[in-house]
Amino acid sequence: MSDFETVIIGGGIIGTATAMALSKTAGDSLAVVEAEEKLASHQSGRNSGVIHSGIYYKPGTLKARLCVTGREALYKFLGENEIRHERCGKIIVAVKADELDYLEELEKRGKANGMEGIQRLDRGQIREHEPYASGIAGLFIPQTGIVNYIDVVERFAEIIRENGSQIITGARITNIIRKSDHLLLITGKDQIRARHIINCAGLYSDRVAGMCGLNPGLQIIPFRGEYYAIKPERRKLVRNLIYPVPDPRFPFLGVHFTRCIDGQVEAGPNAVLALSRKAYRKSEFSLLELANMALYRGFWKMARRYWKVGLGEFRRSLNKSAFTHELQKLLPDLTEDDLLPGGSGIRAQALEPDGSLVDDFRIIENESMIHVLNAPSPAATASLSIGEDIAKMAAKNFDLK
Repeated sequence: MSDFETVIIGGGIIGTATAMALSKTAGDSLAVVEAEEKLASHQSGRNSGVIHSGIYYKPGTLKARLCVTGREALYKFLGENEIRHERCGKIIVAVKADELDYLEELEKRGKANGMEGIQRLDRGQIREHEPYASGIAGLFIPQTGIVNYIDVVERFAEIIRENGSQIITGARITNIIRKSDHLLLITGKDQIRARHIINCAGLYSDRVAGMCGLNPGLQIIPFRGEYYAIKPERRKLVRNLIYPVPDPRFPFLGVHFTRCIDGQVEAGPNAVLALSRKAYRKSEFSLLELANMALYRGFWKMARRYWKVGLGEFRRSLNKSAFTHELQKLLPDLTEDDLLPGGSGIRAQALEPDGSLVDDFRIIENESMIHVLNAPSPAATASLSIGEDIAKMAAKNFDLK
């Protein structure tokens, strides 16, 4: 049996960032336990690699504070560790008159969050930044960048090990038993004893909380984001990043264009309900997970509220022409033939019992545990700040030295 003071469940970017912060003093009393054979196998390694600016988030929220501080901490970390990245900036483009008010609101949020250098763009200025983009007004956001987050997680892991802490992969936790003075984590191949647990399990954070005897007060609902890649000879259509004005009713940013750090240009993602938490392909599903969704009253309240939007997302998922039409609102010269099949990712979206989509990060403390129950985008950007915040919580609540 392995024995640790603190165990972090989940080897994504939040789990490893938290472990890196704690490992400075924890040494061999700390371990990260990851269900998959590789770190960053899910949300952390299946995204477009955007370093977000913080312009979307309401001032005063955890997302706003941690994204802004985390962004600059991340840029510093990337530079110090010679991890390839670019601070390239992006544009947000309004294509309809009814988007102008929210575009103005985004500008106000960015300035309230301390972002300098935001530029308001007219039609001609949009073309100066992105010659093939079309819109009636826009914003240029200089703080946005790109990186490969798998590279970031791998460097976090190196530092964790250098500090003497352990990373255990291929160890899926099936049960957690509370003893008088410790918690017993049961995996398929081992038992791990810990005095304290930090739950950074992402897609399974609600289930881990349930194993610990906690009612998380929400349920993770998986949404699949599907991407197309622009074929190499047409990548000239996109210089950097082109985003739409998002619908303020949802925590999703809408289909957009991203130049990746490896030179590829991605188009997407949509946000379609996934039929399991690992349904990276349209054909994948889990009857058990579908049953769990169907039994959750918040799911049906969400479905009644957003069924029209959901049908639109399914239509774009199944119909390449419909997906292309949505992209053409930003890039009229794009054709269906320009798009090649791309990757996909699953967003762990927390859903309240009343059907509300949880927008802000949600981190709760409970006796000898800390649970990260909602940390979607921009969690990767904010990871260093999130990790430091959790490490401070742990030092205080767990009486760590």
